[in-house]
Amino acid sequence: MTNSIGEIRDADVLFVIGSNTSEAHPIIAMEMKRAVKRGATLIVADPRAVWMTTIAEKHLQLKPGTDVWLLNAMAHVIIEEGLTDDAFIAENTEGFDAVRERVKSYTPEEAEKVTGIAADDIRFAARKYATTEKAGIYYTLGITEHTHGTDNVYALANLVLMTGHLGKPSSGMNPLRGQNNVQGANDAGATPVFYPGYQHVTDPEAQAKYEAAWGVELSPEPGLDLNVMMKEVGKSIFGLFVMGEDILLSEPNVKKLEEGMNRCEFLVLQDAFMNETARFADVIFPASVFAEKEGVFTNSERRVQRIRKAVEPPGQARADWEILTSLANACGADWSYSGADEIYDEIAKHAPSFAGISHARIDSEVHRGKTGIQWPCPTPEHPGTVYLHENGVMRGKGLFSAVDYRPSNELPDEEYGLFLSTGRTLYHYNCATQTRRESGLDEKQPENFIEIHPRDAKKRGISTDDRVEVSTRRGAVEVRAIVSRQVRPGCTWMPLHFAESRANLLTNDAGDAVTNTAEYKVCAAEVKRIAAKDSETPRFPGTYYSVTGPN
Repeated sequence: MTNSIGEIRDADVLFVIGSNTSEAHPIIAMEMKRAVKRGATLIVADPRAVWMTTIAEKHLQLKPGTDVWLLNAMAHVIIEEGLTDDAFIAENTEGFDAVRERVKSYTPEEAEKVTGIAADDIRFAARKYATTEKAGIYYTLGITEHTHGTDNVYALANLVLMTGHLGKPSSGMNPLRGQNNVQGANDAGATPVFYPGYQHVTDPEAQAKYEAAWGVELSPEPGLDLNVMMKEVGKSIFGLFVMGEDILLSEPNVKKLEEGMNRCEFLVLQDAFMNETARFADVIFPASVFAEKEGVFTNSERRVQRIRKAVEPPGQARADWEILTSLANACGADWSYSGADEIYDEIAKHAPSFAGISHARIDSEVHRGKTGIQWPCPTPEHPGTVYLHENGVMRGKGLFSAVDYRPSNELPDEEYGLFLSTGRTLYHYNCATQTRRESGLDEKQPENFIEIHPRDAKKRGISTDDRVEVSTRRGAVEVRAIVSRQVRPGCTWMPLHFAESRANLLTNDAGDAVTNTAEYKVCAAEVKRIAAKDSETPRFPGTYYSVTGPN
């Protein structure tokens, strides 16, 4: 996030795209609700009517996978109507002329034909965003989990740069991170392309620095990303170390992955709970949970916060860093860390963005009424950074990227006539390894379901609570049907949380051209009624609410 969570309540325009914020990020949604109550304009772009659309001034209910058309059309309006911040563009950016030329053909009228959004609504969103000083963009996996996810992000960045909504409060471009401390994991270098602090492995200076610091020889070549690794399991990869991830529930096209796992020779699982992946494990290391260890978590707004041990881990469970240190030493290393604070000090020593942060400093900041420190924080005296780019773009100039619309990898056809998209719900968290162990949450949402529009349900003889089979080219699952106008005609939606009816048996593992992130949000599917609803079983409470949508 370029900006901070606390700034949301003071924003005048919130453009939320590809984010079911109230269910996936409820704390951030609270700030958005405060802003709307104060009088801010909320614009939500999503193929599905989520709760946030009930308080939005405009719901741009676009067809799945057409984000670039919508965003380029908004850019078209902003440029054609002279709403760009020309001074900001001239001083802080490069590449604008290419974008201006590219979006000329992306008129709102043409965009309406592709996206299904009225041309006047596109104009409204563009004008409102461009002409409001405190305007922020908020997005998440609905933008990135596409084969053109990087293009989506570039198109959003173009809007930010051409309007100058950067380097000031309550504005910017704000990806909402999907899991606890996923930001911290990336910060620490848990990607195949970066050392800690986002120093690229292909940078000779960074490579030399870490070779000297660690006393090893390092490759300048990026490693394999997750999607490639999963496709190579059982082919070129025969050993896996899986830590804090249930890959047999969370990865796309999971039947294909399962076939590879059957050829895998050795699997180590490090986790706090048993899960689907544990069925294939040769060795299991029991890990402690957050309340059983010391360390730091970094949240969406780049805030490094301390966690402190409240109770001892049960049985043989140990903190992740202790397990990894013991494993490294068993392999011949000579690691001698005495605590998580020493590990973070090593990260901060070699990563300029974190150089001023330490456990000891965070503890002292807390005593002065503060909670954590936001990076960049280059020195121990630096207060941390509330929002980025205050005095201009951080690294050189902001780069515009001219992008064209590319269709999703797999679209509906005669055999599979519906769009399928997947996501999360309020009651369960990610793979539900934790939340389905809690009786209250499981009572609220005990089983999987699929939302289908009344028009599509009628054509297939489906009523709410019927048992249906959802199929794609990769597999089929049985779930309960929910007939709902929350989805567009021709579209369906289901959550990913349920091991007994895994949505990711259905999803497509085709990856984005740059990041290789899988296309969880769009694939071709079909739904078939297999049994009438059981009158003895009351409809489970869900996250449903009254919405109006296309008939």
